[in-house]
Amino acid sequence: MLLAMVVWIGGIIFFAFVVAPTLFTVLSSPQMAGGVIGPTLNKLHFMGLVSGVVFLICSLLLNRRQYAQLRVLTATHFLIVLMLALTAVSEFVITPRIRELRTRPLSMDTVSAGEQFKRLHAWSTRLEGSVLLLGLGVVVLNARRWGEGSR
Repeated sequence: MLLAMVVWIGGIIFFAFVVAPTLFTVLSSPQMAGGVIGPTLNKLHFMGLVSGVVFLICSLLLNRRQYAQLRVLTATHFLIVLMLALTAVSEFVITPRIRELRTRPLSMDTVSAGEQFKRLHAWSTRLEGSVLLLGLGVVVLNARRWGEGSR
């Protein structure tokens, strides 16, 4: 469970504070940086989706072992499901729209496409930030549980 959270949250932090800023600094154009960020974000989302499912399965099995029941309705599980939902919306709703905007030929509606991109990018950033904050909440809720396992 801890490894799943480290992969998910660590990936978001690494992407947001290292990968994206570096690409926009090193590459010669924002279009080139966007061409790298899209596939990278796709991989990050799938890492998050897999990590979330692994976390849920492990948590349910641990609850089964500790309490002789699955204990499905917990705050941790609610946060993980919310994180999974936000990640899925980002991957399967927002990212394809951004990709479609980037592949459109330049035309008279470039300003409109630019505004749509800004709006979608803002939503993508909000969703990733929300997933990060929710993940930190999961860490706080489980810190004692994970600390007891190391004794």
